[in-house]
Amino acid sequence: MSETSLPPSPISRSRLTHDDGTDDEDVAPDLSLDGAEDILRAWSRGIRPDPNLTVSEWADKHRWLSSRAAAEPGRYRTARTPYLREIMDALSPGHPAQRISFMKAAQVGATEAGNNWIGFVIHHAPGPMLAVLPTVEMAKRASRGRLDPLIADSPALRERVSPARSRDAGNSMLSKEFTGGILVLTGANSATGLRSMPARYLFLDEIDAYPPSADEEGDPVTLAEARSTTFAHRRKVLLVSTPTIRGLSRIEQEFEASDQRRFFVPCPHCGVMQWLEFERLRWEKGRPETAAYACNACDTLIAEHHKTAMLEAGEWRATATAADPHHVGYHLSALYSPIGWKSWEQIAREWLAAQGNDEMLRAARNTLLGETWVERGEAPEWQRLADRREVYGAQIPEGGLFLTAGADIQKDRIEVDIWAWGRGLQSWLVDHIVIPGGPDCPAAWAELTKLLGHTWQHANGAVMPIAKLAIDTGYEAAAVYAWARAQGFEQVVPVKGLEGFNRATPVSGPTFVDATVGGKRLRRGARLWSVATATFKIETYRFLRLERPTDEERAAGQPDPPGMIHLPDWADSEWLKQLVAEQLVTVRNKRGYARQEWQKLRERNEALDTRVYARAAAWIMGADRWDERMWRQLEEQAGVAPPVADAGGTAAKADDPSVPTNGPPARQAGAPPTTPRRKRQTYTPRFMR
Repeated sequence: MSETSLPPSPISRSRLTHDDGTDDEDVAPDLSLDGAEDILRAWSRGIRPDPNLTVSEWADKHRWLSSRAAAEPGRYRTARTPYLREIMDALSPGHPAQRISFMKAAQVGATEAGNNWIGFVIHHAPGPMLAVLPTVEMAKRASRGRLDPLIADSPALRERVSPARSRDAGNSMLSKEFTGGILVLTGANSATGLRSMPARYLFLDEIDAYPPSADEEGDPVTLAEARSTTFAHRRKVLLVSTPTIRGLSRIEQEFEASDQRRFFVPCPHCGVMQWLEFERLRWEKGRPETAAYACNACDTLIAEHHKTAMLEAGEWRATATAADPHHVGYHLSALYSPIGWKSWEQIAREWLAAQGNDEMLRAARNTLLGETWVERGEAPEWQRLADRREVYGAQIPEGGLFLTAGADIQKDRIEVDIWAWGRGLQSWLVDHIVIPGGPDCPAAWAELTKLLGHTWQHANGAVMPIAKLAIDTGYEAAAVYAWARAQGFEQVVPVKGLEGFNRATPVSGPTFVDATVGGKRLRRGARLWSVATATFKIETYRFLRLERPTDEERAAGQPDPPGMIHLPDWADSEWLKQLVAEQLVTVRNKRGYARQEWQKLRERNEALDTRVYARAAAWIMGADRWDERMWRQLEEQAGVAPPVADAGGTAAKADDPSVPTNGPPARQAGAPPTTPRRKRQTYTPRFMR
C-alpha cells in the first residue's frame, strides 16, 4: 500500500482540564507519542480567549508574596493598598492611558504595583518589556530580590518562565524570556542596555536617581522611551520615583505635565471628600503620639484608626488638565500608608527629628511627603565671610589631615587653591596660587608640575604634599590630558563639570578619552572624571552658612560643626567675592517646565570653581566614605590629638594676634616657600604610599 493510500488516523474525544479548574471536550487525534496530552492541553489553552482581567484583578488572583521580598507574605491583596488599584488598572491593555507617572513617598507599595504589571504582561499580555533602574547593580539586586521570588511563588508565572540554568540563555539575571515576549532589566547608567531592543512596555523605576546622562549619550529616560516609538498607541510607560529637588526632579516635571490626580478620602465625621495634606496633621507640642488629622471642612480631628475605612472609600480625582490626554499622573504621601506601615505618629516623630538639619529635612520632605525640596542657593554675603576669617597657627591647622587642590585653566593663567580636609569634611583654605601663562605656555605647565612636589607645614611640625589635584578640562582639554598623563593619574585627576544634581554619586568615572601626546593621538589615552558641580556648590554654600560656636560654647568643649569652612585672614575681598559669585535660580523652559540652574552674579568665579574641584578630589580619595577607623589612623599618622581633645584649638589661635599669618593672598608660582626653622619631616598618609 502506498503512503498516499493510508487510511486516516482514528479520532477520539479527549477531555482537557484548564487552569481555572473547568473541563471541556475537544476533538483531537489519538496520538501515541509521549507528551500528547501536554500538547493537546497547550493547544487548547492557546485557542481559548484569555480572561478579561485588569492588572489589579490579576494580582489578586495569581500573585503571591514571598517572605524574601515582602513584609507581609502570602496572597497579594489590592484591598490592603486601595490607592494602587487605579494606578495598576491604568496599565491594563484596555485602559486608554499610555503614560503613567507616579510621584510618591517611600514605601507605599509602588514597586510591588510595578511587579504586578510585570507578572500580568508575562501571563496575559506578552510582549517586549524593558525595566530600568538607576544602575545595573540595582537591576541585578531587583532581579534576585524581587523578580525571582515573583516568578517562583506565582504558579501562573512559574510555568511560563523557564527556571534559571547555566545552559539556558532564556532566563538570566537581566533577561527573562517567556512565550510571546521578553523582559530585559538594565541600569540607567548603561547606554548599551537602554538601546538594546524595541519595547512595548517600559517600567522606569526611581527616575530621580538616574544619572544626568547614560555613558554621556543623553538623558536615560529619553533613550529608554525611544525604544517604544514603533508601538505607537499600544505602548505603556510607567514612571515611578520619590522626588528630589525642586526644578530638577524628573518625576515632578512628569507629574506637572499630567492631569495631577490626588487620592480623595471621606471625613468619617462630615463625609466631605479631601486629599490629605501634611499641614493638617496636628499633634500636641512635644507629643507626636497624639498625632491626628484635622478635617479640611469641619476641622474635627480624625484618629488614625479611621484610615482603613477612609482608604476603602477613597477615589482618585484629577486636579489639572494634561496637554496629552493619554498622560495620567498620581501623587501620594506617606499619610496614606495602611495601618501597620508608616503611622501618623512616626511621621510626626521623623519630622520633629529633622528640624534644624537641612539634609534631614530634605529627606523627610522627599520620603514622607513625596514632595520636592527647595534648595537654598542664595550666595552668602562676602562681607560676612570676611568678618569670620581666622589666623592659622601654621600653614595647615591641627585639624587638617590631608591636602587636595583644584586647578582652573584660564587663557592667560592657571589658578590653584589648596584645601586641607579633616573629620566631618571640615576644610581649611591653605594656599592660593596664580601661575602666569595659559595652556599654550610650557613654563606654566612646568610650574604646575613643581607644585605637585611642594609641601606645606602642618601644625605638628611635619609637612604635607598634595594628595590629589583635580584639574578642569573645560578649556584646552587636549593640553590638560597631555599634562595629566605625563604626571600620572594617581596624583592628578582631570575632571569635567556636568550640569544637574547627583547627590548619590556626585563624581562618576573614570571614563577613558583619547589624548594627543607629542603629536600622536592615543586611543583611551587619558582618564576623565565627571563632576556634578551643582551638588558641590550647594554643599559649599550650605557649609559657608554654618555658624561657629561662641566663645562660651568653645570653652565648654563644643567643636566646630561638621563641614565648617575655615578661611585664613589673608583671603582678600576679590577671592571672597569669587567664592560667592553664583546663585541658584529657577527658570522655565519653552514647555513651561521649571528647573534650577546656577547663574553668575559677577564675571570671575575661579575661587568657587577651584573649591569644587578640590572637593571632587577629596570625594575621589574616598573621604565621604571613610569610617572611624580610617580617620583615627590618619590622625595617628599626622600626630595630632583626637577631635574631642583639640576642639576649639583653632579658634584660640585665631584670637591670638601674636600668631603670624600664613602668607600673601596670591603667592606667585616660583616664589621661594617659607622654610621652617627646624628640619621638616614629610608626612605622607599611608593610603597614598
